Formats: sequence, C-alpha cells, structure tokens
Amino acid sequence: MTGRRRTPTSSSPSLPRPARKRGFAAGALAACASLAVGCGVVPGVTGGSGDDPLTVMTWAPQDTGATNKPGMPAFASAYARWINEQGGINGRKLTVLTCNDHNDGVTAAKCARRAVKEGAVAVVGSYSQYPESFLPVLEGAGIPYIGGYGITNSEFTSPLSYPVNGGQPTLLAGLGTALAEDCGPVTLVRPDTIAGDQLSALLDSGLQAGGHDRAADQRAPEDATEYGGQSKQALEQATADPQSEGCVVPVLGDRTGTFMDSFRRSRGDYDDVRTGTVLGSVDQSTINAAGGASGPYEGSYITSWYPVATDTRWDPMRKVIQEQAFGDNRIDPADAGVQTTWIAYTVFKEVVESLGDGEVTARTITRALDDGLKVGTGGLTPTLRWEFDNKLSSVGFPRLVNTDVTIQVVRDGRLVAARKGSLDTTETLRKADVN
Repeated sequence: MTGRRRTPTSSSPSLPRPARKRGFAAGALAACASLAVGCGVVPGVTGGSGDDPLTVMTWAPQDTGATNKPGMPAFASAYARWINEQGGINGRKLTVLTCNDHNDGVTAAKCARRAVKEGAVAVVGSYSQYPESFLPVLEGAGIPYIGGYGITNSEFTSPLSYPVNGGQPTLLAGLGTALAEDCGPVTLVRPDTIAGDQLSALLDSGLQAGGHDRAADQRAPEDATEYGGQSKQALEQATADPQSEGCVVPVLGDRTGTFMDSFRRSRGDYDDVRTGTVLGSVDQSTINAAGGASGPYEGSYITSWYPVATDTRWDPMRKVIQEQAFGDNRIDPADAGVQTTWIAYTVFKEVVESLGDGEVTARTITRALDDGLKVGTGGLTPTLRWEFDNKLSSVGFPRLVNTDVTIQVVRDGRLVAARKGSLDTTETLRKADVN
C-alpha cells in the first residue's frame, strides 16, 4: 500500500473476552441428494467386487449465517456424473450422497449417521467445523474421512482422517512467515469459536519464525452483519508503532468480505495499513466484488494450499465443470473448497483403482491408505502418503502430511504468485504452541 498514516493514535486497551456460546442448536437436516435415485431410496451399500456400485458422501454447510461451501457437494455431484460417463471407477458406478451440516454440531452428526446408514465407503471432500460430532460416528463405523477442508485440528489427529492439504495450520504459519518481513504490528481478527481459538498460535508461529512479535488476538462474531467496532480496534492496534506499517489479518471465512467492507469505511487516515488473509476467506471473486485494484485487498498477501486458479494443472477439474456443471454458479473453480473436493476425489479414485478387482469397502480403503499407498494429484500437491508417525506428531498433527503452501498477492486486482514454488511450513509448525 502507498502513503503514510497522517494522524497518530495511541494503542487502545485490549478487548475483553466475550462470553462464549458453545451450545449447538439442533438444525434441520437438509435434503440429501443421490445421483442415481431419490433421497432415502438407495439401500446401504459397502461396495464389493465386480460391478457393485460405490456410495460416498460429501457434506458442507449451505444457506447459513456463517461460512457456506455449497460448491463442494455441488462439485461432488458433477464429478460423479462425469466419472460415471467414463464407465465409473474400475467399472463400478459412483453414487454421491450430499448433506448440509448447517454449521451445526447436531446436524453434522446426523450427516455422519446417514453416511453409515447408506453404506458409504468414505466421506470425501467435505467441510464441517464440528469434528467432535461427526468423527466419532465415522470412527465407530470405520468410514474414512478423505480430504476434509482442514478447518479444525481434529482432522489432523483422527486415525481415519486423510487430509489432502495442511488446513488452517499451514495457511496461517505460511502467512505469518510472509508478513514477518513486511509488517509492523499485526492484528489477527478471527472467530470467537473453538476453531478460532487455535488460529492465533498458528499465525504467531510464522511471525516468530521471521523474527516478529506475536500478533494481537482480536475475537469477533463469525456471523455478524457488520464489523465497524472490530475494524476500528484492529486499525488502532496495527498502528501502535507510528514508525512502521502495520497489518490486519481477518480470518473470518465467508464473513471476511463483510469485515473488509467495514474496514474500508473505518480506514480513513490509516491508508498505510495493509491486510493479509488465507484462501477460503478470500478468493478472486471476492476481490472482484470488493473493487479489484481499487478495493481493500490490493497489496494483500494471501496464502493457499494450491497453485493459483489460472494454473494449467487445474485444467482437468475445469473440464469436469465444463462438461457436467456449466452454468451452476455454486461451483467456482477458484474456490478452495471446490479445489479440495477435486483433489479428494482424485485420491479416492486412485485408492479404488489400487484395489483392482478386489473388494472395495470402507475397511479395504482404509487399509490401503494405512499401508502407505502413495497418491499423486497431478502436481497440485506433493505426492500424498499418510503415516501416523510423521514429523508433526510431536506437536499434535500426526495426520498432517502436506505442509506446502503458496504465497499469493493481490496485484492490479488479480491474485498472482508472490514467489515461485511453494513454502514448506514443517519446521515452523514444529515450533508452534497450539496446546
């Protein structure tokens, strides 16, 4: 960003910790969709040999007041149509069940129980903030969770979780590393939730690896309709040192755009404060809607698990969307949830193919993954292999096998690579205090 702050200000007092609302309101289970037949008609199928169909589930929150990921189940349905037109996987048709977890723990558990009831051999490419609700259900039935979004640390500890990216830990550690070079005081604005509680230590791990002080930790409601007070507070904290350019880091999921609207109005004379965030909170469509090059994201660092959306390695995914979901505005190829779902189904396909003509069940899929199967993703991630005793087991991430992130920057209104290649956050995370 250009320019300097014209009116000095003093740092404001730290925010009081607001009361937590930890209870889960029971949400209504959204309609589930099967590609082959109407909801609730498919009998329980656990796979098998020959031409038996394969049933999987993909879930994500939709139509809620907080983060929504409708593109994930929508893309999963499109993928099933596409793979079935190719003859299925090893001759087996794929049936995808979808479920809306409503950002609610009770409903997340209902989605998981339906996966068990319908005989799903895996839950693939899904998003939920409530692993304490759904993971025990899946673990009790032995159903693997392949390619979750990585929104909570539980996805990196469960023996039946097979994440394809490094989740929030790698994104925030990588972002902290990037910001340490260019920022004065840093303020993190994050949800006042259990998942949000984990974010500060992760960002701090990257900042401190770069020789920077810890960030100010500012909590905010994840479902607010405006963030005027929070944006002013963040600006005051970020400009506590008038000799350096401060940075504000909003990580509020779908509400990041709402925060940035308030931030732009509150910014006033603080035009030297830059911002940074993570993909999933911001994508190219968000930047466009905020004004592109003239919007508040210009100059922002944004970390991602994957190459930029224009990279040719995404062409196979774009082909699926073009052939099976053209015009479905829920599916944005630049959305990190859609990208994660593509990679998760790529993994699932390779696992099933590795079983050949043998039995395909939740148990055989899990065994193949646990036996060290190496899975390629066309260069979108490093080769994936899940080993429970890895380099990050000592800091509580035994299932985190992809520690790479890419550093991107908004330049002339477009998300572009800020540096070549990827950044390995393994050593940074090994020093993180996340307990």
